[in-house]
Amino acid sequence: MSENAHDAESDCAAVLAAADYPVFVVTTRAGAERSGCLVGFTAQVSIDPLRFLVGISKSNHTFGVAERAERLVVHLLPHDRPALAELFGAETGDEIDKFGRCAWRPGPGGLPVLTDAAGWFSGPILERHDYGDHVGMLLAPDVGSAPASGVAVLRMADVDHLAPGHRA
Repeated sequence: MSENAHDAESDCAAVLAAADYPVFVVTTRAGAERSGCLVGFTAQVSIDPLRFLVGISKSNHTFGVAERAERLVVHLLPHDRPALAELFGAETGDEIDKFGRCAWRPGPGGLPVLTDAAGWFSGPILERHDYGDHVGMLLAPDVGSAPASGVAVLRMADVDHLAPGHRA
C-alpha cells in the first residue's frame, strides 16, 4: 500500500470518528433461533422508496442467523442504556442467550423487539451484498416505533471502549 493510500485510510477513519454516528442493535430470527448484535455500519440509502442498509460482520453469530432470516429489526439505543450496547456488542450468541438478559417482546414475524430501545423499525431483507468482512443487508422498512422527541441516543464514541464478542 502506498503512503498516500495509508494516509487516505487514516483521514477517512478520522472523518468517520468525528461524525460520531449513532449505533444500533439489530435482531433477527430464523426458525426458532434468535440472534442480535450491535452494528456500527448502517445508512439510509433511499428516501422513496425508503431503504436502509445494515452491515453485519461475517464472523458474528448474528450473521449466520441473518443469512437465513427474512427480515431484521433495527433498534436505536437511548444514551442512558449503555448496558444494551455492551450486551449486544461485547457478548456473543455463540456463548450466551442475550435475550435471557434483557427485556424484549415478539415483534413482526416473531422477531425480538427490545423494549428498552429508544425506537425501532423492521423490514424484509431485499438484497444481500458482500462488502469484504461485512455483508450489507438492504431493508425495506415497513413497521416501527418512533423515538420520543429530543431523545439522546448512544453513539460510536460511547461504545468505542467495548471489546467485541467476535473480531470483525
